[in-house]
Amino acid sequence: MREITLRQVEVIRAVMLRGTINGAAEHLNVSAPGISRLIKHTEESLGIRLFERRAGLFVPSVEAGAVFDQIREVYKGVENLQSVLGALQKGQDVRLSFASAPSVAQFIAARAIRNLRQRYPDLVIELNLLKIEETLDYLLLERGEFVIMSSYVDNPGVESRKIAAGKIVAILPEAHPLARQPFVTVAELAREDLIGVDPSDPYGAIMAQPFRAAGIEPHYTLRGRFAQTVVSLVRHGLGVALIDEFSVAEVYMPGLVRRPVRETLPIDIYVVTKKGRVMSNFAEAAIAHFGKELAEAHVHWADAMHD
Repeated sequence: MREITLRQVEVIRAVMLRGTINGAAEHLNVSAPGISRLIKHTEESLGIRLFERRAGLFVPSVEAGAVFDQIREVYKGVENLQSVLGALQKGQDVRLSFASAPSVAQFIAARAIRNLRQRYPDLVIELNLLKIEETLDYLLLERGEFVIMSSYVDNPGVESRKIAAGKIVAILPEAHPLARQPFVTVAELAREDLIGVDPSDPYGAIMAQPFRAAGIEPHYTLRGRFAQTVVSLVRHGLGVALIDEFSVAEVYMPGLVRRPVRETLPIDIYVVTKKGRVMSNFAEAAIAHFGKELAEAHVHWADAMHD
């Protein structure tokens, strides 16, 4: 039994659509003699007359009707495939679920999602806010593809990959005396009404490190569970705080002054994934956008402090 190639199917369909050899050649952007030879060879090899020649036109023969019906079905399937691929490229009927630490979600996540949306305008995006202790269940139960965290997650079931580095900075109310200084020290901050996150919390422990490195145990007059809460309390004049630079990465933050800390320490940002899980293209793109936005936020902060 003779087989027909995809190229032969493509040429037959072109002749069906245009009705002439020249029209089919133009449709496929090839030479007319090549189309003519291929049609003749196909008919001879199959032992079937595919077209009737009538006044220069190629009309599908009656006996080959079933062949043409199948060719139409093949191309209908191809068109459906192209439609599905086009929808995927825009993110239609696809959901991307991921999570972030509140500190990164405050400003960076919105920027990363904005860029992702430009590439995949119809993608359904679900962003969850998680503390580090909630990360394992979220990933191992596959509620989402990845988590952006400010702490390394040490567990054999997940992988943590560093995607950015930043600094711990001081935030103060605009009218605070320390706000007039180009930088502050942890000793100066410790003498003020101090706002922070419980040092027993992983994020709180990171924010307490500059104090402890200087031999000072921080005593907070106000505590919040999330970085956003700390920022809000400081903006309302209730005290001063140490915070990661990404939590205050917005250009305009009325009521708040950011200052570098002489004894600052770095804070690393990680993407945490379930070990062995293959990421979707949408997840990989989102992670890349997070890395880019985190890096740009850090550079902006460094430039602002230099100025």
